Amino acid sequence: MSPRLTFAVAARVLVQLRRDHRTLAMMLVLPCLLIALLWWMLRDLPGDRFQTFGPALLAMFPFIVMFLVTSVTTLRERSSGTLERLLAMPLGKGDFLGGYAVAFGLVAVLQSLLAVGTSVGLLGLDVEGAVWLLTVVAVADALLGTALGLFVSAFARTEFQAVQFMPALVIPQILLCGLFVPRPALPSALEAVSDVLPLSYAIDAMTTLVRSSDPGDVWADVAVVLGFAVAGLALGAATLRRRTP
Repeated sequence: MSPRLTFAVAARVLVQLRRDHRTLAMMLVLPCLLIALLWWMLRDLPGDRFQTFGPALLAMFPFIVMFLVTSVTTLRERSSGTLERLLAMPLGKGDFLGGYAVAFGLVAVLQSLLAVGTSVGLLGLDVEGAVWLLTVVAVADALLGTALGLFVSAFARTEFQAVQFMPALVIPQILLCGLFVPRPALPSALEAVSDVLPLSYAIDAMTTLVRSSDPGDVWADVAVVLGFAVAGLALGAATLRRRTP
């Protein structure tokens, strides 16, 4: 990989995103709107339900949005022939995926800042731990969605096929992350599966920061999430085809 080529690809992607207002709105505004919708749904129910479900959704929404946008955007590059033209140049697959990861990673930082600011500043999510660390976890989770989106784009041939990967890679993590049933209360086989899914660690970190001033194992959870993100990028670079079949 060449840093110069990687950042050149990242600059190109950022220019495209700046011109694509709908995609920008989906990445930056949609997670905030979904979190606000959840708060609105729960505010009249007995007990502070938003305090219970807010941390998990704060981790989940950026992950889902970045997965969808990244996978579909990369497939659009392939279907338009742009990917083949780029890879015909002295540009490695690692440079291509690395550039996309840097560009979408910068967007993920902004997305996470907006989502955390909306939850804590506007909707009153009470955070016992450090808010900046909550933002770090949100960024790591959005980067995970970006990496998995780039990974599945190496296997899908159309944008519709990229979306079809969501039930296989995203929905099981949502079901087993502890949002609906605490992970220790799951059947032993499902708990074992949950222990190897990255979203579980992101939600554990969010919940710890919201409920306790002691960060505990938050950094270990963040390391696991980022490790999965790096592995997703590496696998995506290894399996990315230079030619569209």
